[in-house]
Amino acid sequence: MLSVVTSFWVHGVEGQLVRVEVSVQTGLPIFTVVGLPAGAVREGKERVFAALAQSGMALPPRRITVNLAPADLPKSGSGLDLPVAVALLAALGHLPAAAVERCGFVGELGLDASIRPVRGAIALAMCCRAHGGGRLYVPWDNAAEAAAVPGVEVVGIRTVGEVVGLLRGEIDPAPPPLPPTARAAGSRRDLGDIRGQELAKRALLIAAAGGHSLLMSGPPGAGKTMLAARLAGILPPLAEAESLEVTRVHSVAGLTSREEPVKFERPFRAPHHTISAGGLVGGGNPPRPGEISLAHLGVLFLDELAEFKRSVLDTLRQPMESGRVSVSRVGHTVNFPARFQFVGAMNPCPCGQGGDDCTCSDRDIARYRSRISGPLLDRIDLQLAIGQVGWSDLNSQRRPDGLDSATAQRRVVRARRRQRQRFGADDGVNALMPARKVMSDCTLTERGEKLLESAVASYGLSARAVHRTLRVALTIADLEDRSGLGEQEIAEALRLRVGLPTPGRDARARLSAGTAVPDPATVPLFPATPTH
Repeated sequence: MLSVVTSFWVHGVEGQLVRVEVSVQTGLPIFTVVGLPAGAVREGKERVFAALAQSGMALPPRRITVNLAPADLPKSGSGLDLPVAVALLAALGHLPAAAVERCGFVGELGLDASIRPVRGAIALAMCCRAHGGGRLYVPWDNAAEAAAVPGVEVVGIRTVGEVVGLLRGEIDPAPPPLPPTARAAGSRRDLGDIRGQELAKRALLIAAAGGHSLLMSGPPGAGKTMLAARLAGILPPLAEAESLEVTRVHSVAGLTSREEPVKFERPFRAPHHTISAGGLVGGGNPPRPGEISLAHLGVLFLDELAEFKRSVLDTLRQPMESGRVSVSRVGHTVNFPARFQFVGAMNPCPCGQGGDDCTCSDRDIARYRSRISGPLLDRIDLQLAIGQVGWSDLNSQRRPDGLDSATAQRRVVRARRRQRQRFGADDGVNALMPARKVMSDCTLTERGEKLLESAVASYGLSARAVHRTLRVALTIADLEDRSGLGEQEIAEALRLRVGLPTPGRDARARLSAGTAVPDPATVPLFPATPTH
């Protein structure tokens, strides 16, 4: 007696099809699972035995072989318990063979015959849709999450007895769960609540509009964390496909719930500086997504950046440019999405004060800043030094530029619309513009080209830094609905690019020493942005 049931399991953040083949023969009573099962899959046979016995369908003494095809790929997770049980019942004649056709089954069994939720339900539903759709039986607590995927008929189930009754046609399925909908944001952090720091808020707006990375350096209490926490609120709302993509990653990591089965807001992740490299980029066996993947399509904020281990920070270099991270294990490689916006914050020196109040030696400051490697710093588009907020700004009851989160988000959405038209893709942003398109799409005026040429020689910018400066300037032009990159756009991009002093080489001091290029801070910006 042979039965075949379709199921799915999670590999990385992708659902994978698996055919559960069960053969029941006469012979010594033994239960064998083949097809490279992991520990949780092998232990599933004990849960299957107990759950079927609890349901009044104890297995007869037979030789039972379960094969998980394809047999050359390791299988993990507890979601294969239910399909094994269903295939066993079909092989023993308790279920009609036609009832399990064009159906998928996923779920973990309890010893009391209950069906418990699994991770990655939305990824499994996506895989089911990709392989022809049909009906997907999932644990009741996963039903709302799986129902968010269009094109799949989701049936939520609570017990093994309920599954048997449904497949025999003895009972009708419960009403399908309603697809979750976005709820109005409750207490969203508003950019307008921040007093002062107009230049930093301008940098935040540019970062959101073009998808640029940002590093802020300043003394404690200057508002760096408050600014970073408001970036996600001014990014464009998630589209439906993006919402499913974010939910898939969080579901695999076990961060969704029955109350919030689908993510409708962009994620904001802020791991502690003691995090390991595996916790940041992903790892484990089987590999699980790290913080950079949990921040996919959202914001990754690293506070106290210089306190992170340098080896941990350097793992960000490749994902920041590719938008993906690969975790390799013996026999297989898992790819995780990691298209996040990086925001870092750090003190100017170990004592945190900087300027005239600093008590640190030059060697201490150089050692402190050297924890951030040059190649990583070169990949950060906006580097800004900010100071303390004065009393006049703290005591002010008005917003000088009217830049609250709602206003900023509208400007960002308009700028992103121009970028979609430019790149012909819904997810195209200036920060991800290929290098081959930078020089062709960034049209410089004569004065803008002269300023950039002089700045390259004076600041010692690398080719990557030049391209990133042009991308930032293009974002500034998009925000103001302008064509062409003139002196004002290039000056503001340079100002936000070289605003963070570099140990041993202060480019601004070199400029004031008699070089021909004008200081970007003295060039009128468009629009003018007050500094503090």
